[in-house]
Amino acid sequence: MTMVTRFAPSPTGPLHLGHAYSALLAHDRARAAGGSFLLRIDDLDQSRARPEWEAQIYDDLQWLGLSWPEPCRRESDCTADYEAALDHLWSRGLLYRCTCTRRDIAEALSAPQEGAPVHGPDGLIYPGTCRWRHPGERNAPQDHPRPRGVTLRLDMEMATAQIGPDTPQDAPIASFEETGAGPDGQTGRIDITAQDMIDGVGDVVLARRDMAASYHLAVVVDDAAQQVTEVTRGADLFDATRIHVVLQKLLRLQTPGYHHHRLIRDDNGKRLAKRDDARAIAKYRDDGATPADIRRMVGL
Repeated sequence: MTMVTRFAPSPTGPLHLGHAYSALLAHDRARAAGGSFLLRIDDLDQSRARPEWEAQIYDDLQWLGLSWPEPCRRESDCTADYEAALDHLWSRGLLYRCTCTRRDIAEALSAPQEGAPVHGPDGLIYPGTCRWRHPGERNAPQDHPRPRGVTLRLDMEMATAQIGPDTPQDAPIASFEETGAGPDGQTGRIDITAQDMIDGVGDVVLARRDMAASYHLAVVVDDAAQQVTEVTRGADLFDATRIHVVLQKLLRLQTPGYHHHRLIRDDNGKRLAKRDDARAIAKYRDDGATPADIRRMVGL
């Protein structure tokens, strides 16, 4: 099978050295394997995406010496794909609408009887407040069309039960192959259990009130549509991979391999972010740096 990997930045600010490392590494791995490197624009959040930042993504990556097939996939052009995936999950009774704000969730989890709030790869683990608030929709989803313009969560307990109906909650229901390394150095086959997902992840958001889909749903649909065989990305997304593999199983999609890489940090050990304009690729370029200089800076 020909290797296909990708780089999927959001056009919400300048690319920095961390982006350069991820894109260069994915490009290098694809070329070394005789495969393909794809560029995808993660612009679902139209409130923050800007055309000038998208244009600079192309400019920066081409300056670094990267190339990709044209046209590249832009998520804002593919909302019908995400709608179809949501319809499929809704028809199986796996989604429910949620009206909780972040403050509602924090307050519910801070109640004395709840103990210390638990964080998962998607933030605070949702306490299930809205899970059965609309029983008619949950009991007969075919008779209740999927609501639009609302937040929809995945019922993780029901979802994992559908993937492994006869599997004990502490036994694997899915797995993925890791060729990089997670935060604790995990590599090789990584198993996922229902208990992992229920206790450590919870009911994640798959559709937002003001967006066609959440990152978790969009990235899974995109990777399948582009026949990606290896997802190359930062180790900060390692834990989210469990969510993506579960969605792949539910949507009957192939699970690619994963290569999570180290993060590029500043002199104080802080992970770089787009607000760190001093480390933007464009600034290094304006100061006279070459693509080879950037490679050396990020350890390539």
